[in-house]
Amino acid sequence: MIKIGIIGGSGLENLEFANNVKNLNIKTPYGDVSLKVAELPNYELVILSRHGREHTIPPSQVNFRANIWALKDFGCKYILATTAVGSLQQEIKRGDLVILDQFIDFTKRRISTYYEEFQPHQPVHTAMADPFNSFLRKKLIDSCEKLKLSHHKTGTVVTIEGPRFSTRAESKMFRLWGADVINMTTAPEAILANEAGVPYVAVAMSTDYDCWKEDEEPVAWEQITKIFEQNSQKVTNLLLDVVDNIKDCQI
Repeated sequence: MIKIGIIGGSGLENLEFANNVKNLNIKTPYGDVSLKVAELPNYELVILSRHGREHTIPPSQVNFRANIWALKDFGCKYILATTAVGSLQQEIKRGDLVILDQFIDFTKRRISTYYEEFQPHQPVHTAMADPFNSFLRKKLIDSCEKLKLSHHKTGTVVTIEGPRFSTRAESKMFRLWGADVINMTTAPEAILANEAGVPYVAVAMSTDYDCWKEDEEPVAWEQITKIFEQNSQKVTNLLLDVVDNIKDCQI
């Protein structure tokens, strides 16, 4: 039975659509990881809550290496990630979905590789020109169109360290760099998935305009959660439709 990893939750954690759900604790060389596994016809969904099930883990403390290792070790064939983002572009509105195709890593203290040393004369430099799997990206776009969800087919996300939000100067700088949205989690998650050889894709939900727009209040956590809760069901519907379309596919 194929296993498909979901990182982020986005309403899927309730798993009201599944009858057989179990909680697992996976041991990895980097620490233990909690997974929730739901058995559905012909596949299993493996849910990993990036910040913990009660959102107690700050972005700078997420054990990204353990998370990706656990999903691969458990046998996940694909990883679909969800992330809340701030919009850095006027046309990306609150509630819009963005199918990410590039990222900028602006984190400062995270370990972004499994290779702490190389074998003699065998350096490993993972290709990262296109960090998100093209097959999975197309499936996300197809499902967005099928479900008539407001979405953007491409987008560059800049990942900052957090947990603080950006200054206005930083937010404007990221816009000049060509970033479309901003978050605190895509790096090093996408990097490690590529190193591990697991096809990875991320769908971002825009919840705010960060702080570059001076004609409105800067981003606040309460604002993010309000927009996310209002739109989480469409992300759940999107992921379930994508999973249904890829469970029998081979990359």
